[in-house]
Amino acid sequence: MTGGTATDVATTRRYRVTHRTTYDYDDVVSASFGRCFLTPRDLPGQRVSEAAIVVDPEPADRSTGTDIFGNTDTYFHVRTPHHRLEVTGTSLVDVDPLDPGLLTCAAATAPWEAARPSRPADAREVEYVLDLYPPEITEAVREYAATVFRPGVALLDVIVELTTRIHTDFTYRSGSTAISTRVDTVMSRREGVCQDFARVAIACLRSQGLAARYVSGYLATEPPPGRERVIGADASHAWAAVWLPGNRWLPFDPTNDKLVDERHVTLAWGRDYDDVPPLRGVIYTESTTSKITVSVDVAPQELPTVSQEVPITSNESAPGS
Repeated sequence: MTGGTATDVATTRRYRVTHRTTYDYDDVVSASFGRCFLTPRDLPGQRVSEAAIVVDPEPADRSTGTDIFGNTDTYFHVRTPHHRLEVTGTSLVDVDPLDPGLLTCAAATAPWEAARPSRPADAREVEYVLDLYPPEITEAVREYAATVFRPGVALLDVIVELTTRIHTDFTYRSGSTAISTRVDTVMSRREGVCQDFARVAIACLRSQGLAARYVSGYLATEPPPGRERVIGADASHAWAAVWLPGNRWLPFDPTNDKLVDERHVTLAWGRDYDDVPPLRGVIYTESTTSKITVSVDVAPQELPTVSQEVPITSNESAPGS
């Protein structure tokens, strides 16, 4: 599994994330309803200090809530006639490295069969085991998973092998699939993009009775040496996570053959992409054509310097002592 170089130091990173979606229409839109998942989650290992969503034209109504998976979603209703709709989510997020304890805990080192939800307390996780409709767990998925999920192998070892297998066996090709492309199609073509590889991994896990969820977010990319960052050239990203007994989740990124680390910003999660699309809506218009433009920027920021207290060296007592 790929990782950093010997000189890399895993440390907390801060990012300014900007996700802008623009719709252009060839005729007037009289009304637009939208729902978006553009606010990163507050998690152990991830802290959101700023978050805002700006809609242009200004909505007549908007609300922010929490969905059944705990994600923050925002609804809006634009009543102003318009030819262009622009939705921009911005946030400031601190992300910690993956907790090493997650890789050495008993649930990760035990045989993978022990990670199947089986107790009454695990009832909520069973939802992540169930297949989708139409079904994604096909015979091709079962056969592919069987080569990795051998009896008695530690869960962590299985996840690492599955991540590497998908990375090796499938070719990343932008534009080769669409949101509606089924897992079975990706399996036969052996190509796709990050969301396809995450969904293949999830189908494999569920075929073995394990709980798996789809995670949407962002991946901070570094420019080649000597080159400047291109603002807006990043993209949304997706990966998978497997449930561990004890109610912890191990996230992994098949696209990049690695476990999720401090370069990944978690936005939202659900059972599949359809649960957490960045933006979805309905418009009222006579327009026959439209154009969508998406720009994502994950800009590294300097972390504030932690000030240190100066010890009292005088012989006098400190106030209040």
